[in-house]
Amino acid sequence: MPKKADTKKTTAKKTTSKKTKLKKSSTKKIASKKTSVKNKKAQVKKSPAKRNSTKKTTVKKSTAKKRTSPISSYKGRKGEKYMSAAMKKHFNAVLIDWREHLKEEMQKTFDHLKNKGESYADPIDRASQEEEFAFELRTRDRERKLINKIAASLEQIKQDDYGYCYACGIEIGVKRLEARPTATHCIDCKTLDEIKEKQLGG
Repeated sequence: MPKKADTKKTTAKKTTSKKTKLKKSSTKKIASKKTSVKNKKAQVKKSPAKRNSTKKTTVKKSTAKKRTSPISSYKGRKGEKYMSAAMKKHFNAVLIDWREHLKEEMQKTFDHLKNKGESYADPIDRASQEEEFAFELRTRDRERKLINKIAASLEQIKQDDYGYCYACGIEIGVKRLEARPTATHCIDCKTLDEIKEKQLGG
């Protein structure tokens, strides 16, 4: 009888030791899982910060490439003579800045047509691409004509003819020139020309 009791005790000890071993192994596994989950969370938290930092740097670079702010409107002094040296200098700077901007846009269009000038297999895609290119070319053709007008205005500044109406010879006005620096006619002559065009066209 005592031998059976001893065997029962030894088997009970073995089962308890097995249980403790299982518990220890399971706790180790749970702890390792928790640490791996924590590491993953830390990595996830770190990665968006990196992305945000790269975004910020790209935004800074793009803003640096942008053109400077346009030239502010001319503020004349009291009793200042029309088309004084300061006024001519201001409109000369405005016209040059406008011309440079148009040239940059033309170069962008040229690069766009050069890089995306691939032919699509789908006829619908090809037609939409051709329409887009045609629109860009029309706008750039208008800008090319505008660049010629700017060159003519710069030449007028050199010859002291800038700011005076071609038709009647009176002053065009600073406000009108601020709105349209390449204007060659005063408001009255321009409205008369527009009325004539409507009558002839209509």
